[in-house]
This record gives sequence, C-alpha cells and structure tokens, in this order.
Amino acid sequence: MIIPEKLNKGDVIGVVAPSSPIIGDNIEEIERAKSIIENLGFKVKFSKNLFSNTNGYSSTAKEKAEDINEMFSDKEVKMIWCAKGGNNSNSTFEYLDFENIKRNPKIICGYSDITSLTNIITAKTGLVTFSSTNFKTVATDETDYSLKEVLKRFVEKSLELGTKNECYDTIKSGIAEGELIGGNLNLTSGLVAGKYSIDFTDKILFLEELGFETEPAGASNFLYYMKQNGVFEKVKGIWLGNYTHESGIELEKILLDTIGDEFKGPIIHSENFGHIENKTVIPIGTRARIDTNQEVKIKLLEKCVKWSKSIDIS
Repeated sequence: MIIPEKLNKGDVIGVVAPSSPIIGDNIEEIERAKSIIENLGFKVKFSKNLFSNTNGYSSTAKEKAEDINEMFSDKEVKMIWCAKGGNNSNSTFEYLDFENIKRNPKIICGYSDITSLTNIITAKTGLVTFSSTNFKTVATDETDYSLKEVLKRFVEKSLELGTKNECYDTIKSGIAEGELIGGNLNLTSGLVAGKYSIDFTDKILFLEELGFETEPAGASNFLYYMKQNGVFEKVKGIWLGNYTHESGIELEKILLDTIGDEFKGPIIHSENFGHIENKTVIPIGTRARIDTNQEVKIKLLEKCVKWSKSIDIS
C-alpha cells in the first residue's frame, strides 16, 4: 500500500465537494469550518468548483473529478478533505486520473457518500484513504470528538481506533487480520460488482448505515446483495458501527438474519463510527486485527500515515 505523508501545522488542506452541492446553510457551515481549522494553525484552500451547482442538483461529474485531480496535483496541498456527503461521488470515477493520484499520494478523507470515492481510490491506486468526518461537520457537530480524532490520526502517531474508554461488543467470537475496507453499507454494496468494483478478499469489512433514511428491510437488501455476490465468503472479519432506527432493530440482527451461521469469522460492534457525532478515523487499506478476547477488540497493525514528530493539538 502507498502511505500518505502526515499533516503538520501550517500545511494546506484542500476542500472538495464530490457529492451533493454546497448550497443554502451549507455555505455558512463550510465557512465556519474553515475558520475552525485555520484557528488550529492550518491553511484551507477551496477547490475551483466547490460551490458549483451546474446541474441544479450538483456540479457535473467532470467538475467534481477535475477538482479532485487538481488537488492531488497541487504540491501545496497536503490533505484533501471532502466537504459533505449526499449523493453521486461515484459519478467522478470515469474522470479520475488514478495515475496522477499514485504519483502524488496524500491524505483524502470523508464518510457517507464519500465511501465510494475513498474505496475506489484505494482499490485503483493502493493509496491508503480514510473514512472520517466530513469538512462541513466540523462546524455542525456539538462535540469536538471527531475533529480531534482527525487531527490525532493525521498529525500525531495515534494508531487507536477510537478511545480506550469506548465499548466494543462481540457479536461472534474469533480472531482475524486483514486490510480494512468499507464504510456506509449502501455505498459499499454498490462497489460489489461492475467496472468499478473492489476486491473484498481477506479483508476486514467495516459497515454503518443511516437509520433515519434506511429501513431495516433496506439494510437487509444491501446485505443480501453483498451475500449473493460472495462478499461474506471472502472477508475475514466484520466490524459494525452505528445504525439507529426508530424500530430499535439493530444492524447486527439484520446481518445475522442475512448470513446466519455461514460466516465463520469474528463480528464486533462499536458506536464510534457512522452517522453520529463521535466518529473515529478508519484507514482504508491498512491492516488491522480483530481479537474478541481483548478489551479493545480491533487495532491497527501498521501505520497509516508517514510521521516524524507529533505535536500538541489540545
């Protein structure tokens, strides 16, 4: 795998919008997020088409991809932070310059709809990418947990997946090692087959889903699609994150209803990633180990950014 360089104070962070458009209240939120990050000692650079809404529901696929390609080419930019989720980050795929990305590796992160983008970049280039809070969310979360997790991962040498105080539940016992892959369930299921599919072989699959938009039957549909395409025959372990639905039905129940006793690897659950305020940073493409005998049941086995000197971000 290609490991990106760590982030240092004074570095430039580029902001792109590969998914839904930045309109309405989002514009103010993006500006507030910019101020927060700059006050921490970083510089922020907006992409050319960040506020574009050419199609009336988003910027064009070419505009989005152009911004991503240019941010990877820009020697001044040390990290690319996706502004928000929504829809259509997959529209960029055919216009992304994967060779350019390989030549200019750097941190790129986001979650929700960004799941498609980060996973395909890792699959096509070998670059470690990151499932983390989006740039806009820095200004909208009531806590600073997710922001500190971002900076701990990229600025310091922390290899923790969340904090030591968080609860990791065992759904199915066992031990497994593999590269991390996944993110949002809906978007991950969309990468199972086709021209822009990803390889799930020997991976640790992490999944979360947006409960107030996805009914349990919908989550089941995504999981069955993955099952019918052999995903659960390939992955070594599964790590479930947040799924909060008004019915009280949990994602682990839906998963077990889908795969039954067929899956032989370990399955764990934690509430530190997903569509919630407290989001840890999960490196896609980095090797991790699930061990249900341990208190913290998943840990990274290798570094995911190149570091030299840590700094205080408190």
